[in-house]
Amino acid sequence: MRITLPFKSLLLAVALSLGTTAQAADLQPLRVANQKSTLKVLLEVSGELKNVPYEIQFSEFPAAAPLGEALNAGAVDIGGLGDAPYVFALGAGAPLKVVSIVHFEGRYTTAILAPKDSPLNDARDLKGKRIVTTRGSIGHFLAIKALRNVGLSTQDVQFIYLLPSESRILLDNGSADAWSTWDPYTTIATTQSQAKVLVSGDTLLTNHLYLAATRQAITDKRQQLDDFVARIDRAYRWTNAHPEEFAAAQAQVTGLPLAVHLAVAKATHIAPVAIDDQVISGLQTTADIYQQEGILSKHIDVSQGFDKSFNAPRAQLNQASR
Repeated sequence: MRITLPFKSLLLAVALSLGTTAQAADLQPLRVANQKSTLKVLLEVSGELKNVPYEIQFSEFPAAAPLGEALNAGAVDIGGLGDAPYVFALGAGAPLKVVSIVHFEGRYTTAILAPKDSPLNDARDLKGKRIVTTRGSIGHFLAIKALRNVGLSTQDVQFIYLLPSESRILLDNGSADAWSTWDPYTTIATTQSQAKVLVSGDTLLTNHLYLAATRQAITDKRQQLDDFVARIDRAYRWTNAHPEEFAAAQAQVTGLPLAVHLAVAKATHIAPVAIDDQVISGLQTTADIYQQEGILSKHIDVSQGFDKSFNAPRAQLNQASR
């Protein structure tokens, strides 16, 4: 039988389609570390979990520290960490590379809070006081930076290290004088307990979220990672334009009041950041400060924890989605 040109084209299209499907089926699952369902909710509500050509397996973690440990152990392929937690992960020898960065600009993305009737008014008043925070967290680093900024040191205060869920109790019952934390806890405390803001981290910290992948995942799952970080970028861009929908989706998962998530979503703008020397230098400062404070026992060269090769495909995929 003679095959006409249109029929040949049809056969070619079918073959290509089958080849693409087979290739997609061959892709290994991407194991994503998820802190309190943040990334999963983000991708679901924005529609970015549709038509994914590979399986995404989410694992839940209550905080950054255990998430970093899971990355270090190779139990997951990629996860999001703030400046300080990522430095701690690198300090622990985790074989990680940052493949994507997003910047959070908001009202109280990070802050040091005090009870509404507290006599404290700014960082200078923290001398001799008790600050509750989570060790190795971005809140911990904010407290260190805030103290240094006014000529004080960590020796001038007493740190109490607890998880955020326990920290608010200490602030409310007077067992701590201040709480150094991040959103949504800053918004919860300021709206529900009328806590006052002593220090805002808007100008003291980068307020970056680093998506860090294991070196093994970068080697074995590069196609999945390129696609995943582009989906994250598009999803965050979607939340900037749809704060109400994003807040409602988060409230269903976290159990926190919708008003809290809505206040955070409306006051926060999220944008992608390229992996460049300025970003790396900023994180090096964080690592050096932790070493100076004796929290890290050795010098860490954070430049080894970034992969600039993800900049180009990330930019191309984001441009194509516009």
